[in-house]
Amino acid sequence: MVRITVLGGCGAWPAAGQACSGYLVEHDGFRVLIDPGYAILPRLLVSTAAEEIDAVLVTHGHPDHCADLNPLLRARALGDAPPAALPVYAPPEALTAVLALDKARMLAGSFVSYDLAPGKPYEVGPFRLDTWSLPHHVPNAGLRLTGGGRVVAYTGDTGPAPELAELARDADVLLAEATYPERVPDEDAPYLSSALDAGRTAARAGVARLVLTHLWPDTPPEPALAAAARTYDGELAVAAGGLTLDL
Repeated sequence: MVRITVLGGCGAWPAAGQACSGYLVEHDGFRVLIDPGYAILPRLLVSTAAEEIDAVLVTHGHPDHCADLNPLLRARALGDAPPAALPVYAPPEALTAVLALDKARMLAGSFVSYDLAPGKPYEVGPFRLDTWSLPHHVPNAGLRLTGGGRVVAYTGDTGPAPELAELARDADVLLAEATYPERVPDEDAPYLSSALDAGRTAARAGVARLVLTHLWPDTPPEPALAAAARTYDGELAVAAGGLTLDL
């Protein structure tokens, strides 16, 4: 079984009582944390100790997708029995700012970083990881995890791109950025997506389940769900802390 636990799904900043992007994917005893955004660590620690995370994947360097990497590494480095170095995968230089929050000696030995190169497959525990370069304000890697006969695809933050169809093809779950329900403002249209866009991508790719994420904080989920349902007739949900999907 592959299990996905949503730790948070707010875009930009965490609304009251919520968290930004953060997804725990588990299979065969291996735990992958995807996008440790603002406020996800306290939610993670309710059920999983920091040292039990086996790998971290980061789509891009905006803090709502990676800020809590810092306290996660602190919890591992400063504990009574520091675990082995944590593999952290991200686009080149995406983590420069968050890692600079501490002096190098503070986190020394707590992680080992790997640059993601689109088109190059990676072995992450029991998963195969494939990545695509997708359009955003900063370099963004779309992620596709394959393991246990299941596929989990995640767009990070992205504007329209033909690569999305390949990323999401026949996925059991597509986690898709949907900052706006139907229309992205012109200045952001090349770099962000709507729920309507996400629905189109999921339908074209034959996705079994679509989870909308990165909604603007404090916006209700109903307009996003309604917009996605106009173009996609499969199972739909909005990413919110506590949502668990067993594949």
